[in-house]
Amino acid sequence: MATVLSVLLQLLTPLLWVLGKVSDWLHGLLALIINGDRPPDKIPPVRDVLLLESAVSLAKGIRSRRLTSERVVRSYIQRIREVNDLLNCMVVDRFEDAIREAQEVDRILDSKDIQEKHSEKNAPFLGVPISVKEAFQCKGMPNSSGLVSRKHVIANEDAPPVANMKKAGCIVLGVTNCSELCMWYESANFVYGRTNNAYDIRRIVGGSSGGEGCIISAAGSVMGIGADIGGSIRMPAFFNGVFGHKPSQGVVSNDGQFPLETFSKELESLSDHELEKVSMMATGPLCRYAADLDPLLRVMAGPEGLAKITLDAPVDLRALNYFSAGTDLKKLLISPLEPELCDIQLKAAKYLEDALGVKVQQKFLHRFKYSVAIWSARMQSKGGHSFTDLMGDHGSQVYPSLELLKRLFNCSDHTFPAILLGLVEDFDRLMPDQTDRLISSCEKLRAELEAFLGNDGVLLYPSHPKIAPFHNSPLVTPTNFAYTGIFNALGFPVTQVPLGLSRQGVPLGIQVVATPRNDHLTLAVARQLEKGFGGWTTELSGSLVGRLLENSVYEDANRTEKPLKVE
Repeated sequence: MATVLSVLLQLLTPLLWVLGKVSDWLHGLLALIINGDRPPDKIPPVRDVLLLESAVSLAKGIRSRRLTSERVVRSYIQRIREVNDLLNCMVVDRFEDAIREAQEVDRILDSKDIQEKHSEKNAPFLGVPISVKEAFQCKGMPNSSGLVSRKHVIANEDAPPVANMKKAGCIVLGVTNCSELCMWYESANFVYGRTNNAYDIRRIVGGSSGGEGCIISAAGSVMGIGADIGGSIRMPAFFNGVFGHKPSQGVVSNDGQFPLETFSKELESLSDHELEKVSMMATGPLCRYAADLDPLLRVMAGPEGLAKITLDAPVDLRALNYFSAGTDLKKLLISPLEPELCDIQLKAAKYLEDALGVKVQQKFLHRFKYSVAIWSARMQSKGGHSFTDLMGDHGSQVYPSLELLKRLFNCSDHTFPAILLGLVEDFDRLMPDQTDRLISSCEKLRAELEAFLGNDGVLLYPSHPKIAPFHNSPLVTPTNFAYTGIFNALGFPVTQVPLGLSRQGVPLGIQVVATPRNDHLTLAVARQLEKGFGGWTTELSGSLVGRLLENSVYEDANRTEKPLKVE
């Protein structure tokens, strides 16, 4: 794919710019024709205050017996039943098993003899419900990743991060939708169908962890697990107005999901430490409250992964160096940044300056312009299984050109985006190789960023050029994932932060970036921005969320940064 894109960049940029403008206009007109000026359908309002508590607050409430696990689990099950017909985010549930597990948690906590494995230290989320992306193995649940040929596959064990969450006391409610083979930024497939945005069901939820972002946003889950190879945690978090974190490479195990990131035979001979340098996939948390990110990451990582970062390091927010980029750069093959997203990034920078007494410096790094080609080159350079191999699940050969013909007659089991990705992969073999030059550009960009960020700097960067688009829009803007994908190529940790709602009533947000192993910096800045902008919000329960932010979700704030009053 890298060589195709690099040639396109050189030869077709002017034409693609014009076509992009025309396609944006035509898509807007088509959306108006299809949807008219009718208001978007609304999901039922959140009536149960328990659904608006953070995972940390719920865990404390269950352990103190202010709440029972069964009460919490039943409340979330009821909420899922209220919204799922409209959203299609949870695709397979395990409600009866979840209730039985919650009852067992209550029995354990009501007894006088609580074993060490159920202690607060070893089971910090005892009795708290969770959702899991269907691409992860979750024992007894399907694991198809939206591939029709795998629709009968049932996991017989848990993926390591799922196992860690269960060990920490979490109760799995069910699995959520994703894009076919987790390689597209709209969550739709021919196994489970399409997932709709809770803020406006005409819009996408992102992908590939779109079902997770959606169910958490709709208050059907308090936290979940996703994976990210080009923005698959951060785009859903952005489009759905929740928090998501792509950790530093190797912190959370990527094992136990399909498709699994693979490498060439030459790279497979490297040590785990060396493989982390070429890996682009990261597994991480999604949640509604910034206070949950740190404890979630600790549990998902486990002791071995946790040793690779410094989450316990003190953070003095006033002593950090702050930078902002991406709002003034027109990237090749990518839509221009919408003014409202540019404005919110400027407001975030201004808030940090006023609240912390710091200076946010603007940076212009021209290599960001080539984000699409750099990401593609990095994907190609690490080798591994081809996308068409994955389409056939390493069995029968799939021919994308034939699948395209079958799709025209509605006879293919593969989605149009998956077929297109397979076609691009085929064409790539016919083009001269320019991967080395693009890999060199990636290394130079990484060096530039590391030089000014160091170990005490963070970068504010746009999440996406557009607010949550209408369904099928990614077909005309397939490379808009580059705002997130570039940081997979660089291997930097990133936290996606919600920053309120747009004029259309859909989420705004921003990425907070740091250099590898400095996840604690992005998480600290995320908590601060939540104080200034309110974090996850909904027109249906916004004021109630605000009161809970003040009174409950920061109960565990064992932090060195001081709370700052937002004027």
